[in-house]
Amino acid sequence: MDITIHTSFLPQDDPEAALAFYRDALGFEVRSDVGQGTMRWITVGPVGQPDTCILLAPPFADPGITEEERRVIAEMMAKGTYGWILLATNDLDGAFEKVQGSEAAEVVQEPTEQPYGVRDCAFRDPAGNMVRIQESK
Repeated sequence: MDITIHTSFLPQDDPEAALAFYRDALGFEVRSDVGQGTMRWITVGPVGQPDTCILLAPPFADPGITEEERRVIAEMMAKGTYGWILLATNDLDGAFEKVQGSEAAEVVQEPTEQPYGVRDCAFRDPAGNMVRIQESK
């Protein structure tokens, strides 16, 4: 059996801010952008890796979500505890400088050698999602 991860989901509540982070700061290409206004589903991914995607989707689009669930999701997004993703690069310092200089994200952690053997950094995207980038070895 040959199974791959094709698309992972992250919530976004401001499509233009999401594009400023994922397209402009991280350098991902936009694969699709459907919908309108704040109800847009944007698929992005690393250049040269067409089978690896992140779907940036409005978190409240499901009509089955209750008002209480909307409130909880909004609170979790604001705290940065609703969505997260781990990326990797062979140039962690360069990636950190580019993202930090973009003003599209909040720096959570500068590049750091972790006690468990990984060197990484962390940002929050405009929706509050935790984006960790680790150095490839």
